[in-house]
Amino acid sequence: MIRHYKRLTFLNLILISSLICLSCLDSKGQKMSHKFTNDLVHETSPYLLQHAHNPVHWKPWSNEALAKAKKEDKLVLVSVGYSSCHWCHVMEEETFADEEVAKLMNENFVNIKVDREERPDVDHVYMTALQLIKGNGGWPLNVITLPNGKPIYGGTYHTKEQWMKVLAEVSKLYKEDPKKANEYADMVAQGIEDVNIIEPVSDLDGLQKEVLSESVQQWKANWDLKWGGNKGQQKFMVPVNLDFLMDYAAITKDEETKDFVKTTLDNIAMGGVYDHIAGGFYRYSTDARWKIPHFEKMLYDNAQLLSVYSKAYTIFKDPLYKKVVEQTIAFLDREMKNAEGAYYSAIDADSDGEEGKFYIWKEKELKDILKADFDTFSKYFNISRSNIWENDSYVLFRKTRDEEFAKENGLTLEKLEALKQNWKDKLLTHRNKRTPPLIDDKIITSWNALLINGFVEAYNAFDDPEYLQKAEKIFNFIKTHSLQKDQLVHSYKKGGKRSEGYIEDYALLANASLNLYRASLSAEYLKFSEELIQAATTKFSDANSGMFSFNSSDELIAKIIKTDDGVMPSPNSIMAENLLLLGHIDYNKEATQKARTMLSTMLPMVKDNAYSYAKWNSLMLNTVYPYYEIAVVGADAKKLVAQLNKEHLPNVLIVGAEKNSESPLFKGRFVEDGTYIYVCQDHTCKLPVVTVEEALEQLNDF
Repeated sequence: MIRHYKRLTFLNLILISSLICLSCLDSKGQKMSHKFTNDLVHETSPYLLQHAHNPVHWKPWSNEALAKAKKEDKLVLVSVGYSSCHWCHVMEEETFADEEVAKLMNENFVNIKVDREERPDVDHVYMTALQLIKGNGGWPLNVITLPNGKPIYGGTYHTKEQWMKVLAEVSKLYKEDPKKANEYADMVAQGIEDVNIIEPVSDLDGLQKEVLSESVQQWKANWDLKWGGNKGQQKFMVPVNLDFLMDYAAITKDEETKDFVKTTLDNIAMGGVYDHIAGGFYRYSTDARWKIPHFEKMLYDNAQLLSVYSKAYTIFKDPLYKKVVEQTIAFLDREMKNAEGAYYSAIDADSDGEEGKFYIWKEKELKDILKADFDTFSKYFNISRSNIWENDSYVLFRKTRDEEFAKENGLTLEKLEALKQNWKDKLLTHRNKRTPPLIDDKIITSWNALLINGFVEAYNAFDDPEYLQKAEKIFNFIKTHSLQKDQLVHSYKKGGKRSEGYIEDYALLANASLNLYRASLSAEYLKFSEELIQAATTKFSDANSGMFSFNSSDELIAKIIKTDDGVMPSPNSIMAENLLLLGHIDYNKEATQKARTMLSTMLPMVKDNAYSYAKWNSLMLNTVYPYYEIAVVGADAKKLVAQLNKEHLPNVLIVGAEKNSESPLFKGRFVEDGTYIYVCQDHTCKLPVVTVEEALEQLNDF
């Protein structure tokens, strides 16, 4: 089981209360002459380049920078953020651009800037330290360490005055009482190690339906049944949770869970956290009703929500969900796609130095643009004095469904749809004249893999071949630009430094390749996935835990075993899913056993905290309830597989082959004059049938 850890305290060193950066994006991207230039000028990360002309002598993360600290016996200041981080930008302007602050930093510290999207391993280690020290975390993440990298201070956003006080007092402590500083740093470093210690189990008896049910029942106490999501004043979408709950509700016939998911999806799609003009989702809601977002747009959010709304359509057949999928894809293609078919990582929340300025509206502005349509528009998007946000501005959100609104306002649905399209065209044209927020143009392998899955899920739900083509184009880009032999890179940018990939890149790309195989029937995707999983196993296997470590090197002060599912599923839960799928596809008992052992190891955490381990709960669902294979063999296999994929069939692996194959699920089943569907459980199959309807009937009767 995973060891629990206690919050560390060190009253002499916890100098001030730091504000948590609840989100972030920076920089106006304006060119100017510069008084100062530091080593970051040679980087390609937009976040690092935003600090390249600070008076601080910033260095990128490197062994050379750490060696310099040891040689000069200086403390190390590690400051972690990302380009779309609002409070990172604020601290850069207020503090790191200040010459007085820079003088203090340069004299006493080796200063290292880290883009958390390029080096998530560094971020994970020092975020864990911050959570141990303070009990919570956020960005910008500012950690002061000994020359050996062990932390003695951690905080988030600081004002100039706060920051200078921290620097002075920590520097004084290290110079006057190095023994005390080393003792504390050792304690924090040990705490980081303890968090990442996982003790494997060999007993699989805990994999029971009752454990899964208890996990969900405990979670239900935190559900907001009126507005969706978990209770709280701020709300994140957490797609992996919604994905699991849709399957759980279907398999267990849990109507309460099904209703909760529908409520959540509806309120997200109608709230201000969704961009009603251009499509796509902002990062999270700053209120409990999904009305006011934090305005950055992240690729990983939009990729996963594309999957969730596509899957939800197969259950609820709600046209709102189809519209959300179509508009989100249009947004991604218009604003986040590079010329070769891959997608950028993020769009800033800020423009002209103000958060959300690109996206919000003044009443007079709307009246001038929409003219006679304004009254109807204002009812539809709630433009009223009670809904003013900041600076006399509005965030667009909806309260009523189209059917209800049309009826209340004497409109047909067709007329309302025409009005909405006219509004959007006019407002998007006007909005595009504004100063746009910065786009972080890194191509992150793991995030693009999530988008491959999003496009595949959209293809499955709507049978639009263009969606599959988009998925394949991303895959081909990654193979061309981010893969050398069996070595993935985490982040690609033309002319940039090629950093070694992490387990999340291998796990998610292998998962995406498996999903491409299941949708396209091309065995090349299966072969690629098998090879990538083998490479990941060689590079990242951790013998002590039975899991996979986050990176393949040991340059950091502690090993990272990432297991919790948050805004992205954990790489270990994805690896377990990959192994489980291969177990069913290849009749690979060793892979199945490995997946179940990993799941059994996670049971204590899954049982107590379903919200943070939903992907593991999906694996529980696949394990404790019957799991089926549907193999379609013959010339019309792709057509029949596409029909099956339009149904919501949890705990069912659907695969197909259009020609003779030696793969275990197809071996000996191909005939020239027909296409047959085999419905199987644990590789035991019923008699073949020729229609989807017959196959579904067999599935229900199994």
